[in-house]
Formats: sequence, C-alpha cells, structure tokens
Amino acid sequence: MPRYALLIEYHGGPFSGWQRQAGGQLSVQGVIEAAFTKIGPDAPTIAAAGRTDAGVHATGQVAHADLSRDWDPFKLAGALNFHLRPHPVSILAAARVEEDFHARFSAVERQYLFRLLCRRAPATHDRGLVWQVPHQLDVAAMAEGAQHLIGLHDFTTFRATQCQAKSPVKSIDSISVTSHPVPAGMEVQFRLRARSFLHNQVRSIVGTLERVGAGAWSPDQVKTALEARDRSACGPVCPPEGLYLTRAVYPSDPFGG
Repeated sequence: MPRYALLIEYHGGPFSGWQRQAGGQLSVQGVIEAAFTKIGPDAPTIAAAGRTDAGVHATGQVAHADLSRDWDPFKLAGALNFHLRPHPVSILAAARVEEDFHARFSAVERQYLFRLLCRRAPATHDRGLVWQVPHQLDVAAMAEGAQHLIGLHDFTTFRATQCQAKSPVKSIDSISVTSHPVPAGMEVQFRLRARSFLHNQVRSIVGTLERVGAGAWSPDQVKTALEARDRSACGPVCPPEGLYLTRAVYPSDPFGG
C-alpha cells in the first residue's frame, strides 16, 4: 500500500484537538479521515507529528496515510481540500514517501510558535489566534528566564499532571523571545525547538515566562521552579489559542523543500 505524507494547516478553534475522540467530538484527524472516505474506498487511520490540544493551531503539521491506490500528490491534496470544506483545515502539500516513513516517529524535531498580544484594545483580526494581556512585558527579562530551560532537564514542573510520557526528561534546543510592534501595542513571539515536547509543556513555559515579563517573577525564579520538579511550582498555564505547531523536521524533507 503506497504511503503518503501530508503537510497540513488548521485553525484549532473549532476542534477538540488533533486526535479523534471516542465521544465523536470534532477533531482535525477525524475530518481528514472523513475526507479520505469521500475520494475512494480507503478509510485510513492517519498518524501525525504532533497531537495538538483543543484550540491549538498548526501551520506545518505533518501526517501520513496508507492508501490502496496510487495518487498524483497534487491531485490528492486538491481532492482532500475539496471535501474538507467548510472546516478550517488545508492540505498544503502531499508527497509519496517510503513505507518506513512515520510522521511521528521519524521526526527529529518539532517547532512551535506562541503569539502573545500586549495591548488594552481587544484583538479583532487575530481574535482566537493570540493570547492577549492588557499590560506590557519585559522581553529581555523573559529571554533571560528562558535560558534556564535550554538543554536536557527534568521538566516535571512544566508538564500536565495527566501527561502520559514515560519520562519528564526532555531536551529543549532553543527558546527565542522577540517583540514586534502592532497598532496600539506589541506582539511577543516565543519560538521553541526540541525533538519532542511533554503535554502542556510549551503553554506552561510561556505562562511562566509571562509572569517574568510582567515583573511578578524574577528570571532566576524560572530556574528555581524547574529544579523544584513539582507541578505546583509552575506559573499559570496560558490558554491554547496563541500556540502553533509550525514545523516537523525529518532527516529528509518529504516535501522536497
């Protein structure tokens, strides 16, 4: 059975998350699998690079599916997009891949972006796409605090209590914190790179760094929280609407980019 990789973009707002739910709630995986049933006899179970939570977006999610017939990749993407309407999900590209390619297990890095809007006036065009706070933030202090999280650590403090990972030990390759002017305010962007992340790890980190930027925590308190290895030492977990899975990296790019 030929295997295809899909490059996927979606707005996470309407969905219960990536993963198909037993209770029938709307999921990204579910609507893509339903689209497959409209274009042929296949009803494949697709696997993704990252199982994003409810409300989390993606601009570079990758999934794979095994089909019973050969498809021209361009036509496959177009056919799926036709049947995905009106859901806010788009197949940006499709590619035939080797049978040992796995969207999740072959990935060597995941990249996430978190967007935080700092202004008092409500978001309009970006409503549901950013986390908004009414106060300004000290970007330099947040960047300093983030440095304590780079490298191999026990991230018990920064993972959800229901996280199913076998170990809390992960290695974060980089965290950048940058500011970008917007009308009447500022957008702060957090970009994180790692081979893999724990459940709620990114949102826990950003929520904690926001407290640093607001002056409620010092940058060194991030190190104290990390070393506590205690979930109660974490700062607030920020909401999901500012979080994007932007890229999954593989030893060989399946889409040839």
